[in-house]
Amino acid sequence: MPQTIVSPLAWYLVHTKPRQEAKALFNLEQQGYPCYLPLISVEKVRRGKAQVVSEPLFPRYLFIRLDSSQSGKSWAPIRSTLGVSTLVQFGGQAAKVEDELIHMLKQHEQASPCAPLFNPGEVVHIADGPFAGLEAIYQCSEAGHRSIVLLELLHKRVRMQIETARLGKIG
Repeated sequence: MPQTIVSPLAWYLVHTKPRQEAKALFNLEQQGYPCYLPLISVEKVRRGKAQVVSEPLFPRYLFIRLDSSQSGKSWAPIRSTLGVSTLVQFGGQAAKVEDELIHMLKQHEQASPCAPLFNPGEVVHIADGPFAGLEAIYQCSEAGHRSIVLLELLHKRVRMQIETARLGKIG
């Protein structure tokens, strides 16, 4: 019967300080800890222009690979690392994360980003809400699940925010 080798290394969850995921990642890696910060590409509006930026998939969290046989003994430097708030624990035990989850997240992150639902300048149909049935000109996506559109009201184009789920393609 083949023997299975059990590695003492396991993934754990680190809670970071607000908006300091990259700082925590850098400082932990400088100390020699293998870490992983899953990122997602998001379209944001900055200075009036849509830009694709990378953001943490799980804000304020990153994964760290540690020797589970050393639990607590060699982990003190982690808690005092710049950008780190604490190791996530349940009942006094550090929260382990399965290798399969990390592998799946890495595969998903490497996959090509999704094409945007609508392109800037595209005429869209408002399917729901107080402006249902009207057409608008799509401008860009906004943080979250909202979009900026130009809607013609009283012979004037008005810029407004609307939930992307309320928009539909024409034709």
